[in-house]
Amino acid sequence: MCVVILLLCVYLVILRRQIRSINRQLTKRLEEQTRQPISLALIDKELVALAVNINRCLKAEETLRLNGVREEKRFRQLIADISHDLRTPLTAIKGYQQLVAGGALSPDQRRRLETAQKHTSELGTLIEHFFEYAYLVDAEPVVRTDRVNLTNLVAECLADSVAVLEAHNMAVRFYETPPVFALADQEMTVRIVKNLIRNCVQHAGGEIEVRLLATQSAVISFRNVVKNASEIDVRQLFDRFYTGDKARGKTTGLGLSIVRLLAEQMGGSTCASLKDGVLEIRVELRPAEA
Repeated sequence: MCVVILLLCVYLVILRRQIRSINRQLTKRLEEQTRQPISLALIDKELVALAVNINRCLKAEETLRLNGVREEKRFRQLIADISHDLRTPLTAIKGYQQLVAGGALSPDQRRRLETAQKHTSELGTLIEHFFEYAYLVDAEPVVRTDRVNLTNLVAECLADSVAVLEAHNMAVRFYETPPVFALADQEMTVRIVKNLIRNCVQHAGGEIEVRLLATQSAVISFRNVVKNASEIDVRQLFDRFYTGDKARGKTTGLGLSIVRLLAEQMGGSTCASLKDGVLEIRVELRPAEA
């Protein structure tokens, strides 16, 4: 009896070691991103069956991951191809509209042409969003980090957008602060700010408040009342193709996705909050000394 108990104890000890070995191998796969299958030293029918099933699950998961990567790549290429194909006829449409605008038109014809030009411009913006997003996701980012005066940069972007803001009867309150500096790529930061302005133009229901903050990060903050607060989920705002108001159908939902991509490529982050119908979008970049 003692011999049997001893053998059982030895077997249990070896069994526990094999279980610990399985756990170590799984941990290694997770932490080191290896694809090595689970192996066992002990010939035990049940443990072998367990290892076989674990390896089958791991292989199936890896197959799904690779398929997802390939589908995502094909999807981005499709977006880029469609955007490129749409640019040519859009350019032709704009050209013909300019020719018509130069001719003799009645007031009613002029009004209809201006409406067509407005919609053409909106279509051009949508196409540019598709093309920019596909490029940013697929390309290896080349970030030229420099000490950027965010206060001056945002002020210049707002000044460049005055005509668009006035056309939409939107007032901007830009809070003057001591200069805020960030370690960032100036061109990428300009694109971030312009996308934030464009987002306000499309969705704001009132005055736009713009602030620059120097905390642990260099922060760009855009606040505005939104027209459809009950339909907005701030947790999804930066997800691609999320529009909040699906009935409008005038946006791709890519503008804020582009903002997030650019910020993350510069080592920054984005967040959003919604309180009492006021939406705040914050972009946090690495700070630089003033």
